[in-house]
Amino acid sequence: MSTEVDQGAAKRVITALAALLLTALTTTGTACAADGGTPSAGQRIANALRTSPVYVDEAYAEAVPPSRQRQLADRIRRTGLPIKVVLTPLTKGDAFDGDSGLLAGTVRDRLPERRDLVLITSDGDFSDSLQGYEWPGDTHQARRAVAAAGFLDEMRDARLADLTAKAVDLVAEGKGEQRYEEAMRDLGGSARPTQSGSGAADSGSGMTGWWLFIAVPALALTALATRAALLRSRGPSPAVPHVVFATARAADEARVRRRAEAEVLALGEATQAAEVAATPGLQQALDAYAAAGTVLDRARGLPDLAGALALAQEGRDALTGSPGLPLCFFNPLHGRAALRTGWRPLGRRDRLDVAVCQECADALRDRRAPEVLPDTDEDGRRVPYFEVPAGRSAWAASGYGSLMSPSAGLARAR
Repeated sequence: MSTEVDQGAAKRVITALAALLLTALTTTGTACAADGGTPSAGQRIANALRTSPVYVDEAYAEAVPPSRQRQLADRIRRTGLPIKVVLTPLTKGDAFDGDSGLLAGTVRDRLPERRDLVLITSDGDFSDSLQGYEWPGDTHQARRAVAAAGFLDEMRDARLADLTAKAVDLVAEGKGEQRYEEAMRDLGGSARPTQSGSGAADSGSGMTGWWLFIAVPALALTALATRAALLRSRGPSPAVPHVVFATARAADEARVRRRAEAEVLALGEATQAAEVAATPGLQQALDAYAAAGTVLDRARGLPDLAGALALAQEGRDALTGSPGLPLCFFNPLHGRAALRTGWRPLGRRDRLDVAVCQECADALRDRRAPEVLPDTDEDGRRVPYFEVPAGRSAWAASGYGSLMSPSAGLARAR
């Protein structure tokens, strides 16, 4: 590996940890314009931020007009903090490949004052949402503060300018973790279907969770379009008469969220400790880390939290270079699978090769229904997660790693 490649990879590792749960993979090539004499998109934004802490692309000029931009700039200056705001459209294939993390890292690299910086940026997935980044550490809890802004009841119908102002206030308050936890508790007790669990705010645009935008190819999906119970895993097997949903574990969603947060954070720390030249899977681990952070922030329930756990496991396996079995197909909250076995959905002759924990393997062997992680279908019914229409669930498509890697399912959905 060349020195240039080593330096670039090391830079990506540092950026990933600095952004905590969202990786800013800074790649000069994607930020530069084709014409070498023209400043890149990142450089143009950085140049503008030298005169004002607020940059708003003309596409957002109606949502955040010049008068509001000046108010935001004054608000930021009063905080005395190194906060900067960048609101610009992000789409796949643009200068930042639709990635807010890449936008943040690229802009930061081109700013003269790089030591202490808080960036509030557009979200690459939702045009009326925000993401928070902070360097060199998490002193002001910016990521959580910006995420919390999108959950506040008072921000439910807020315009982008108001949402940004609230995000600035919460960063300045320095209690992002507390505000985020409070917002999540409030969200858990309310029927607010348009929030996705991230820093994304619903500003009246009908925004729904990221899972509604997933359109993973039909590979492995038809076999998952089942409408009944489970079967024994080997030989001609009768239908298991009932579905057993995970109830005890489902009752403690907060505990699972804490577990997912800890595992994603641990993955980030592991990438920091990894030696670039000696870790061929480092880039894959960074990608899994970025995806896990995004899924975790936008988790709407246990299926998404389990997805974050699956992505974290994928990242750890990439670091070690010796991937093991994925999480249990029937209930990923059971942990890593112990073996792979054939499983045939009711009414079908073809079998799926799925990874299962010992508990679920024993249930199949004894012709009992394994404990299945539930989800909610389009009609509001509680069903096994793999019965949710594939267009709404990457987890039904990937089986949390049994059918395809979780990150591959998310990548194809884009």
